[in-house]
Amino acid sequence: MNTNVKSELLKRMSAGKDHPVSGQQLAEEYGVSRTAIWKYVKELESEGYEIGSIRKRGYYLIDSPDTILPAAVQQFLQTKQYGRTIRHIESCPSTQMLAHEEAQNGAPDGMVIIADEQTAGKGRLSRPWSSAAGKGIWMSVITRPELTPQQAPQMTLVAAVAIVRAIEELTEVTPTIKWPNDILAGGRKLTGILTELQADPDRVKAIILGIGMNVNQQSQDFPEEIRAIATSLSIEEGQPVNRAKLTAKVLDYLELYVALYVDKGFTPIKLLWESYADSIGKRVRISTLQDTYEATARGISEDGRLEVVLDDGTVRGIYSADIHII
Repeated sequence: MNTNVKSELLKRMSAGKDHPVSGQQLAEEYGVSRTAIWKYVKELESEGYEIGSIRKRGYYLIDSPDTILPAAVQQFLQTKQYGRTIRHIESCPSTQMLAHEEAQNGAPDGMVIIADEQTAGKGRLSRPWSSAAGKGIWMSVITRPELTPQQAPQMTLVAAVAIVRAIEELTEVTPTIKWPNDILAGGRKLTGILTELQADPDRVKAIILGIGMNVNQQSQDFPEEIRAIATSLSIEEGQPVNRAKLTAKVLDYLELYVALYVDKGFTPIKLLWESYADSIGKRVRISTLQDTYEATARGISEDGRLEVVLDDGTVRGIYSADIHII
């Protein structure tokens, strides 16, 4: 199956009844048979798309399901590489596990593993992540940037900037970033990012970005123990959000900002990240494995550490901790 033809068919049909897609014309453009186009139409109908046709003019889209199948995402993509190869799974323990396997087997830069449901989703420090079926975006993006292993942790911050830009563009929600890997809305958790590395001592082989986004959940869809601290775009927006369009927009910005990081260094990303940070200039409580203390958040360093100012004026860089605004 050629997902390029299928996604192009979707994209063109979305223009509506006034601009039906000629199956014959599309077949000629892509060098496939007219029957192949008809089969793609039937596949889309089996996936929940409602498609109309006008005799001798072609097909048009009447209604779309909320799906994250490859063609649904790719019809919105503006990337060169990211998301051009997508492996979709209905349910799996974790997309990160599958992405590691794909990366080791030579998966291309920008390949995406995306699932409708994760049964054992995890966040930072192996904490569980609720991944309800058909409600969110649970994906892992295999990236192969020309970076050293020491530069890899900053990719979490690159991904955070890409995600908030995508949310801002497609919704009225105002997201903020909580260091190091959370996106919040109204102070509640909207998205988590998990960055994992495959590397030689001197070069990155692959950085796998796990992204879990709460999109169309309502409060009752969250486990009771996290309802007070979790939210979704739909809750904040007051209406459902198109998951395929949002997935594509995240990938658009991710490709853009990874290239910016590789080309120009971390400074442009740092400035963007700090403009969305929820804690800069605020009093925070820092909990590490060793101790808990209070300080004022100042910003992030060039290597992605959170910088805080202690009460005696000392500046401390933090690699890993739980941060809470006081």
